[in-house]
Amino acid sequence: MIWFLFALMLGTMLIGVPILLAIALVGYVGVAATPGLVLPLFAQKMFTQLDSFTLLALPYFILAGALMSASGMSQQLVDFSRVLVGHLRAGLAHASVVASMVFAGVSGSSTADASAIAAIVVPTMKKTGYKAGFAAALIATAGTIGAIIPPSMVMVVYGAIAQVSIGGLFLGGIVPGLLVGIALMITIKLYTYHPQYPELRVTHGRFEWSALGRSLLTVWPALMGPVVVVGGILSGIFTATEAGAVACLYALLLGLFFYRKIRWGDLPRILLESVVMTTMVSGVIAVAGASGWLLGYLEFNEGALKFVTSVSQDPTMVLLIIAIVMIVLGTFVDSLAVLLVFAPAAIQISKVYGIDPFQMGLVMVMCNQIGAVSPPTAPLLFVTTSIAQCSFSEVNRHVWWFMLAETLVLLLVIFVPPLSTWIPHYFLG
Repeated sequence: MIWFLFALMLGTMLIGVPILLAIALVGYVGVAATPGLVLPLFAQKMFTQLDSFTLLALPYFILAGALMSASGMSQQLVDFSRVLVGHLRAGLAHASVVASMVFAGVSGSSTADASAIAAIVVPTMKKTGYKAGFAAALIATAGTIGAIIPPSMVMVVYGAIAQVSIGGLFLGGIVPGLLVGIALMITIKLYTYHPQYPELRVTHGRFEWSALGRSLLTVWPALMGPVVVVGGILSGIFTATEAGAVACLYALLLGLFFYRKIRWGDLPRILLESVVMTTMVSGVIAVAGASGWLLGYLEFNEGALKFVTSVSQDPTMVLLIIAIVMIVLGTFVDSLAVLLVFAPAAIQISKVYGIDPFQMGLVMVMCNQIGAVSPPTAPLLFVTTSIAQCSFSEVNRHVWWFMLAETLVLLLVIFVPPLSTWIPHYFLG
């Protein structure tokens, strides 16, 4: 039964059925075909999955990301990043990574990160001579930092399902997120030595402290966003859930009164966009939770545990196996679906093997984001290629190198647990 359900989900997604309908169909068919279960149970489990105080953070962070995009904050961050690293070889490429890292600290969404930065940077990169495929691949991969550096909507979803402290997950993502940004900048540096990319060896001006000071005068409120959100959680002023509401208020005040890019008349449109996005994500969480319960009822978690136990008894190797399975599945199936379906089994495995829940969470979130840029089902690549107006064949030449850089950071997180566990345990006890 379990293998039939997985095959059904994979087949429906491959033929283009939306993720929400594909997971719902699998769960509905599974409940209908399982003796002793009745169909209303599926709807009950959907409601139970959403009946969580932790998930209240989700609509707040979605709204905060929409407000920040509309406030012009992304433009300010890109300009600041260009002043900071634009004088280096491939300065625009480095600036896009730095901007993604900073924007990740306020948006909480890899999609928002990639689309906002790409809309600003890609046209300039193309005019400067950068290949469209290179630009799209780089910014899509840099956009994954939006779900790793806190705050993160993916961590909110994972924490709600796995019953893991979201504040701890946020803190655990700080070092891995920074390492992903550094790894991408090292990859860009290696590209500058390749003879086929002379445009990457061009420098634009030199670093000037006066220019940095002028840029700081306008960008400092945007840079304070991560400090307000993460600092409030660390100091205990508010919880991770309440941080979403604080981020909304902060973004609204900046957009209305500091940058003055948001007008009161824009709020209905921004709220409607946020409601639509929240509804879509909540629907996926609901049906995935119900389908996950069904898999647990069919003893999928116990089967996964037996399989892992038969392969290895070492916790590090167990994490490596889980990462490989998630990345491979994320290449063909929507990565969010993989995360939601496998989260309960992964948590049970981590308890049996004594794996730190924050390390397990960061490994699964990073695998989820690597899947988001893995062709052919790569939502972040769809965003950046449409902005860059290039084909997937142009992007494929470059995205694998940037994915390799992020995968190396994932291996560091697996083999060096303190990278994802020291900060949350130090602050949370």
